[in-house]
This record gives sequence, C-alpha cells and structure tokens, in this order.
Amino acid sequence: MRIARGTRSGSFLSNCLTTFTRHPGATAFAAAGALLAATAIVNRRLASKAQRDNPPQGRFIDMEGVRLHYLERGRGKPLVLFHGNGSMIQDFDSSGLIDLAAENYRVIVFDRPGFGHSSRPRHVVWTPESQADLFKKALDRLGVSQAIVLGHSWGASVAVALAIRHPSFVQALVLASGYYFPTPRSDSAASVLSAIPVLGDVISYTISPLAGRMMWPALLRKLFGPRLVPNKFAGFPKEMALRPSQMRAAAAEATMLIPAAFLGSKTYGELKMPTIIVAGQGDRLIDIKQSVRLHGEVKQSKLRRIDGAGHMIHHSATADVMAAIDEAAAEAVLIHGRESPGVQHAQETSGA
Repeated sequence: MRIARGTRSGSFLSNCLTTFTRHPGATAFAAAGALLAATAIVNRRLASKAQRDNPPQGRFIDMEGVRLHYLERGRGKPLVLFHGNGSMIQDFDSSGLIDLAAENYRVIVFDRPGFGHSSRPRHVVWTPESQADLFKKALDRLGVSQAIVLGHSWGASVAVALAIRHPSFVQALVLASGYYFPTPRSDSAASVLSAIPVLGDVISYTISPLAGRMMWPALLRKLFGPRLVPNKFAGFPKEMALRPSQMRAAAAEATMLIPAAFLGSKTYGELKMPTIIVAGQGDRLIDIKQSVRLHGEVKQSKLRRIDGAGHMIHHSATADVMAAIDEAAAEAVLIHGRESPGVQHAQETSGA
C-alpha cells in the first residue's frame, strides 16, 4: 500500500511537471494571477489599517454624491486651502500652516475628492473646474460667501478655476508651487496606464502601492529638495497616501495635468482679484518658470520667490507662505473693505 501511494504521488508530480512543460505560458499566467491576487489582498488590508490608524480629524459634508471631509479651525475672514496631488489635509496640518493661519482666519481645509477621507465618484471627470464647482457649493453650505483662497501644486489649478468660475467668491488668491502652462511631463505620461478604467484598478490595487513604498524616500527628496525633509513632516500619514484608491486618484490627476494646464492657461487674463504667487527657487518638481510666466500674464499679481526652498514651500518656508496670505488679505481689504467678512449662517452639516 505504501508503494501504491508513493506511486500515485510521484505520478501526480510527474503530471504537474508535464503540464508546466507543455503549457509554460498558461502556467506563468496563472502564477502571475495568483501573485497579483495575493498582493491585492495585502494592499487592501494595509489600506484598512491605515484608515483605522488615521481616523477623520474633521467633519463631513455630503454634496452631489461626494462625501467631502473638511477641517475647520479659527475665526475671522474665511481662508480656504486646497492641497496638491496625492496629498490630504494632514499635509497642511503637519506643516503648521493651519494652526498659524487659524490665529487670525477661519481656516477651512478640504480633502479633495479621492484623497484623505473624501470619496471620488467614478462617473465624474474631476477636472479643476468640476472640483471648483463642487467646493463652491460646499462652501455655500458652510455659510461662506467670500474667502481668501490658497492652492498648492495641483490645488493651485483648483484655486484658479474657482476664481475664474466664481470671481465674486474669491477675494484674493495665493498660488503656491503651481503648474500653469503645458510642458512635457514624464510623471504625467507614466500615470496614463494607472488612470485607465479596469487596468488602472488592477495596477492601483497591486503594483502601485508596492512601487510607492519603494520610491517614497526618493520622492520626498524631490519634493523637499534642495532642503532636507523637515522633522514635522513625520506627522504626514504615508500609509494613507499609499492606499490603492488614493493612488488611483493621484494617477488620474497626474494624467490630467497637461490638458488641465492647457485649458486653464486660456483663462488667466480673466483673473482680476489680488493674486500672490509663491514659488521655491529650487523647486525640483515644477520649474519656477511656470510661476514667473503666470506673474507676467496676471497683471495685478505679485511674485514671491523663496530662495533655497523647493516644491513643499508650506513646510520649508511656512512663515513666507503665511506672509503671502496676509498680503493677499490686506489687498482684498483695500478693494472690498472690512464690511464683508464673507460669513453667512452655516447650514447643517454631517458630523465626522
């Protein structure tokens, strides 16, 4: 009987080896599929853990099928902050800018759709314009009729779109480290596959989080260079940024970067409100020439170059960014006066 079992076992292994030899392509495909499935399960569990470890800091407001997470601190003139691609509220929070601004302003910071704890419905193409309209309605619900608006990086495009589409709402603009004119971008081209339906989901739920973890140190050097990554950035939740859903949203926005800049660049002449443009002289992600060119096209703008700073100027030059906000607010007062703080009675919102 032992011999029979051994024979059957040997026969099974022999059959498997024969199958593998005769169908190497199918075997490799099956093995790759199993590996991707296992990777997806691991990434999903890591994403769930990241959300448990980093619960919402603020409140939620439901707007046109989007559950927007927002944080509000301070009192005074409303100041709205829009973060960049792949980021979230904790970016501004860990920089110290929210606490600093909250000393004199009513600061409202959103997780943009698909980032942090905000949802990103798939039936909408989340261009800067569609996001601007969404945020305008959300701010109406929060009782804000006018505000100073700051956008960082991709968020600068949202801030510009808000100012173009709703000029009476935006009293003044602060645009930090923005991308305003179409130029060749390797990061945009690299994100195309991840933004494609179905294929993008497969990549985002398997390969992207692993690649993101491997590339994280190099990415931070590029974002913060030429300066070192500050210790305060340790408060930024890396694992939240590496969730599959957020990486897919980031890929979609990277893919939209060039066409959004192409369309946006046709509207800059319409900006009439005070505009302060802030950029790091050593930005390794977006050339400061972008900000210089925008300054040339927006007549009432002022350009503030930050020597030695890179893309993440709200971290490495927080005081300079705060000074730009104060400067924008002061110029808004000269135009609009002090009579209208931009605050109405806020409508009901859902809790966190």
